[in-house]
Amino acid sequence: MPAMPGYTRPLSVAAILLTLTACSTTEIAAVEEPAVAPMTGQTDDPAPGFETVAAGSEEDFILNVGRRTYFTQDSATLDSVAKATLDKQAIWLNSNPRWLVKLQGFSDDSGSASKMATLSQQRADAVMAYLSSKGVDPNRMWAKGYGNDREVRDCTERSCKVQNRRVVSNLRTERDAI
Repeated sequence: MPAMPGYTRPLSVAAILLTLTACSTTEIAAVEEPAVAPMTGQTDDPAPGFETVAAGSEEDFILNVGRRTYFTQDSATLDSVAKATLDKQAIWLNSNPRWLVKLQGFSDDSGSASKMATLSQQRADAVMAYLSSKGVDPNRMWAKGYGNDREVRDCTERSCKVQNRRVVSNLRTERDAI
């Protein structure tokens, strides 16, 4: 008796799918992939891939403390938000004395190159002075202003330009050239 042509293809597909579902890869996946930390829905849940960041590591500093301090246009004055970030940095740095800190100051393009270079150095110096006032040994820090040579983004919108008005606290294990 000849096979019915309309049913041959669907029956073949169904047979293949049943065969594939009989194979289980969950045991292999459990061996190959690390367990994921349970997410609680809280704002302090670890970012995927960063569940096992070691305390006192550079990743710990970046993720849990924050390494950027922002400024308003044409200013090297620390506002309350900047001070809050630097307070966390000071606590962390005082708890992890093996780290040195290179403070890199930056600016946007709202003035001449020489004015922006001076302002970025003033910003880096302001951060260094504040951290020092919070007990961080000044011999562990050095500051360098880069002006607007290393903009995060080249843009004209205010919300974008603010990203360039910053000091980045970069951890080092040894002092490098300023």
